[in-house]
Amino acid sequence: MFVYFRPSLCCTWRAMAASTPPKPFGPEEARRLLGHLQTPAVFPDMAAGWPALLWTAERLSRCLGDRVVRFRLGRKKETNAPLFETQCSYVEATLEHFLSWTLLQTGSCPGPFCEYPSSEYWAYADYKYIALLLQDRPAMFQDVRWSDFGFEGRDGRESTLWVASEGANTPCHLDSYGCNLVLQVEGRKRWHLFPPEDTPHLYPTRIPYEESSVFSQVHVVHPDLRRFPLFRGSRAHEVILQPGEVLFVPRHWWHYVESLDPVTVSINSWIELDVDTVERVGEAVAKAVVCALKSEDDPEDWLNPTEEGVAPHRDNMLSVNLALRACAGTYHKLTPDWRPARPQKRDAGGRVRERSSDSGLPRVPFGPHLVPVRRRQDAVLPETTGGQEVASSGEGAVITTNDLLDCLLHPDVIARVTELLLQRHTGSHGSSPPPS
Repeated sequence: MFVYFRPSLCCTWRAMAASTPPKPFGPEEARRLLGHLQTPAVFPDMAAGWPALLWTAERLSRCLGDRVVRFRLGRKKETNAPLFETQCSYVEATLEHFLSWTLLQTGSCPGPFCEYPSSEYWAYADYKYIALLLQDRPAMFQDVRWSDFGFEGRDGRESTLWVASEGANTPCHLDSYGCNLVLQVEGRKRWHLFPPEDTPHLYPTRIPYEESSVFSQVHVVHPDLRRFPLFRGSRAHEVILQPGEVLFVPRHWWHYVESLDPVTVSINSWIELDVDTVERVGEAVAKAVVCALKSEDDPEDWLNPTEEGVAPHRDNMLSVNLALRACAGTYHKLTPDWRPARPQKRDAGGRVRERSSDSGLPRVPFGPHLVPVRRRQDAVLPETTGGQEVASSGEGAVITTNDLLDCLLHPDVIARVTELLLQRHTGSHGSSPPPS
């Protein structure tokens, strides 16, 4: 039985709207700020008055009733290796089952969670597209108001929902496409963020494979520094996102996210960028290479559960050509912007240092209404145990298919391959000298 909670909240929402102070930034100014921000930042009060702030897990449970969603489960144990989605257990359950499970009710067996004690496991309903989850409640889409950030008409239809228990986490990764706006609705989440220039320190990998996600081989909270010594050179930024706050994650910033409270609810939207047309070429190339080299292996070992299956090589090459065709019209205009840039110089807080050529750019008005995410000031990273020393027998390590893929699909390599393919596709490959 579905119980729709919106009518019962009308009075609450009207009272909230009446007491909401003016926004610190208008839509045009907020969008301009997002265009200039080069580091993550928190907007503490831009979402004040949004009806979506009432979307607690309990109220969503009453709304969804018997509707089941998929939860990812992982063990609450300290390890120095990332827990990828291919290594998790999964259950289909209602939010009511989930909430009962988190409450540890004595003698109760919350349905599908029976085999997973909440004292030993966390659960995460992640990547849930609101347009599908609430398709029979379309009026609720308007509760999410990204238009306040200058994205007119953008609401819950272009957003995803995340519901988790304490300890649930997302492995460290970067998103190939766009930038990210995240609204914290219930509970708190800790975000660990790393700038794009830290990519060499994070040991990027495309296994498990998921379109638009580049994972780190490092557990950034409990790193194995014997296996990944370059991680010592990384520059972690950290923030605890509180209910009502909106976090902006710039393009290609690495992030690891963990839930700190018994129940957390977040809503996010990935904002498309013009440069995404170039990124789609690189993603099509990555998929073609991964599927070609891993097609004989068990997909459950290397293909993320979010992917639909292994496409044949002919289809993957068609995708490469379609991406090139779509990008060709804007290639020359985008070329100066999307090529790998020199490492940015940042101050002690992690903010990009201004160069003399940047002096004409408007300054970002950091203050109580826009708070930069600061760099974490760690003296020395702790040496974790459990890792294996690399053998030094003189014979060299045996290279696996995954090792080969890590090299072939390194972001720097993919960027160069993309550039060469675009030059070839547009007929300019004979006129441009290779970069020095």
